[in-house]
Amino acid sequence: MRLSLYIAKRYLFARKSRNAINVISAVSVAGVAVGTMALIIILSVFNGLEMLVQSIFNTFDPHLKITVAEGKTFEADTAKLTLLSNVEGISCYSLTLEENALLKYGDRQYIAIIKGVDDFYSCVTGIDSTIWDGEFLLKSDKDRPFAVPGIGIARYLGLNINFITPLNIYVPRRTGSVNLNPENAFVRKFIFPSGIFQVEQEYDSKYVYVPIDFARELLEYDSAVSSIEIKFKNQADPAGIQKNVTKIFGSGFVVQNRYQQQEIFYKVMRSERLAIFVILTFILIIASFNIIGSLTMLIIEKERDVEILKSLGADNNLIRKIFIIEGWLISIIGAIAGILSGFVICLLQQEYGIVRLQSDSLIMKSYPVVMKLKDFIIVPSTVLLIGYWAAWYPVRYLTKKYLSKNEKPI
Repeated sequence: MRLSLYIAKRYLFARKSRNAINVISAVSVAGVAVGTMALIIILSVFNGLEMLVQSIFNTFDPHLKITVAEGKTFEADTAKLTLLSNVEGISCYSLTLEENALLKYGDRQYIAIIKGVDDFYSCVTGIDSTIWDGEFLLKSDKDRPFAVPGIGIARYLGLNINFITPLNIYVPRRTGSVNLNPENAFVRKFIFPSGIFQVEQEYDSKYVYVPIDFARELLEYDSAVSSIEIKFKNQADPAGIQKNVTKIFGSGFVVQNRYQQQEIFYKVMRSERLAIFVILTFILIIASFNIIGSLTMLIIEKERDVEILKSLGADNNLIRKIFIIEGWLISIIGAIAGILSGFVICLLQQEYGIVRLQSDSLIMKSYPVVMKLKDFIIVPSTVLLIGYWAAWYPVRYLTKKYLSKNEKPI
């Protein structure tokens, strides 16, 4: 092995009689390096985007969310809530009530979702840390209700926190007989905004937070809720808590963790990541054809050397190993160069944010990059596997012309 490696290194770095071989070898190394670098950068960017999306979702999505399997609302059973409070690992929970509503501020109108929440909601989620203007205040000391809309809604309606112009909310009546007067078909209440939150465009243009008592009165409910949202303690067992909560509420309810609440989105993101990895792998395979060309020309050039090695006692396996190792060395050098380049570029992006995001609605101003050890294992393994195939293929067929025909090809 040492002899074949030594000769392979001499063949790789020594000057060839035909300059084209040197050029093709250099192009092969560059192609593998660029492909490896691209894989490292793309996978790190996907890791960063996944982290960014998780941070956005985690601001709104609780650790665990309980909803009814059929229908929109349910009555929060006191006995079940007591059992829920005693589940080990649960820090707190919050009752919420959601419904579509028509918002009117001055002369402008907008359809959004009003989300009624209780006093524990800011403990369950991190919504109070996303306030863009004002504060996350839903009730005053005198129990006066306030609203906290997203910045997208506020900008569309031209809403200001001035406590002069109220925000009017309209929802269809659930009770009462049909009336020809369209105004009697809606329940209308007004409320003043106390703050404006900003996290991500979809949420910012969708939700308005109000006290749950205000939402129940507006929607003509007594004690109904849309969901129960739960926060875990530190170092809790998420799977165990979810299993215990499911037993308490039974088959008529759906208990979802954070991944299940956004399952479709996460599956799409992972599918995109896999698709990008496959596409770049195919590009690497195409780039590896340069290795085939380089080795083909080298084997033809070294025909005399092969004859000398055989006369000195070298067997066919040694000669094949020389050319296979040389092709693999090209992949190894390219992989190392690509990994180092990708690492440096990702590090620069992390530190200085060279490539900026075009959207102003996100928390981060530049593309997030997160490097993971598994990517630095999977990518080189893939590159070296492709490189071995690219070296094995020409050696397998071309050496048959120069080696003993009675020898079984590898």
